[in-house]
Amino acid sequence: MESLPGIMFLVLTILLMLGFPVAFTLLGTALCFGLIGFDWSFFNLLPLRIWGVMTNFTLLAVPLFVFMGVMLERSGIAEELLESMALLFGRLPGGLAISVVVVGALLGASTGIVGATVVTMGLLSLPTMLRRGYQPELATGTISAAGTLGQIIPPSIVLVLLGDIIGVSVGDLFIGAVIPGLVLVTLYIIYILIIANIKPSWAPPIPRAEWEEAKRQGLFKRVMKAMVPPLVLMIGVLGSIFAGIASPTEAAAVGASGATLLSIVNRKFNFEILRQVMQATTRLTCMVFIILVGAGAFGLVFRGLGGDHWVRSYIQHIPYGKWGVFVICMSIVFVIGFFLDFIEITFIHIPVLAPIMKHLGFDPLWFAILFAVNLQTSFMTPPFGFSLFYLKGVAPPQITTGHIYRGIIPFVIMQLIGLLVVTLYPPLATWLPRVVFAR
Repeated sequence: MESLPGIMFLVLTILLMLGFPVAFTLLGTALCFGLIGFDWSFFNLLPLRIWGVMTNFTLLAVPLFVFMGVMLERSGIAEELLESMALLFGRLPGGLAISVVVVGALLGASTGIVGATVVTMGLLSLPTMLRRGYQPELATGTISAAGTLGQIIPPSIVLVLLGDIIGVSVGDLFIGAVIPGLVLVTLYIIYILIIANIKPSWAPPIPRAEWEEAKRQGLFKRVMKAMVPPLVLMIGVLGSIFAGIASPTEAAAVGASGATLLSIVNRKFNFEILRQVMQATTRLTCMVFIILVGAGAFGLVFRGLGGDHWVRSYIQHIPYGKWGVFVICMSIVFVIGFFLDFIEITFIHIPVLAPIMKHLGFDPLWFAILFAVNLQTSFMTPPFGFSLFYLKGVAPPQITTGHIYRGIIPFVIMQLIGLLVVTLYPPLATWLPRVVFAR
């Protein structure tokens, strides 16, 4: 009986590696081991756990933020942003790549959906960058990295899920993630500038004559027109949270309504688009919640069998004290990201690792932000990085998988450097929430 938690976790891992659906693997494993460990009385406990998940008010923000992101994707804002920012930064060495990072950050703060951002920028920016002589690896790596910024820059679905699992206010997480998100944006831009100056042929600027022509035609007015709508939406969503006017769930409703209004203003709205947006929102929300139900059942059985004590007993023997445990936990999340996506890691591994970090005395807000930064790498690490799949699906035929895999390596390194910076200087994640809420 003492070894049941370890066997349970091993069985789950093997089944996932074999390709079985995550939600049903979680639930099936939980049911089998629940019967072994608790007999039929287990089925008296399970409905209460599932009911607790489905009545969680905080998690209502998930479908609302998804709706906001999908509606913005259809509103035409991304296209206008990319085109105007490309001209604004185009005269700099690596200017097109910098514009992709800036737009990725703005779209991340507006939509928070990696797939939509990567696909949109891949369709619009990649052909342009290749046509202007950009190295394929730099172009694909920049788009993949910029598209994942929505996982750390609020409003982020990852932060909503982490807040619920770890027991940290989602508002605190949104505010705490702002500076780490900007740190990643800065690291990406610094890397692009260095590469563009060392290897000018990899990221040439646009011709001066083209830039002057765009300037004569009102470039800065065009930039402001493209930037104002997403900025207004960001202020409406995040500002209402930061000011204490609305909870994250209420702010998500504001965002969903605002995205619909922007779509109407841009004359992109019709009932067919509304139907498509609602279908996409329903599919993604159902996927998240069925995994969450399975993870809730798995967590119930795992803890009931003493799994948390089992894990803690092993971790206590790790050398170098609590920092040794910290490094092991972060390394586990990073390595698992090669094989599982962020939702699976969030629901399967974070509930096991987070109580250990709390027990060792780490600030829950700080390590929740670190988990979010770490989870972001799961989108870019082969063989199962979703950002890479999205980009390959819309890339021109001359772009190979090898180009994409080689291109993301420097940006994964930048993400790990960002993780290290926030680890070594915790106020980057904790200072802003304390200032905003005057703690």
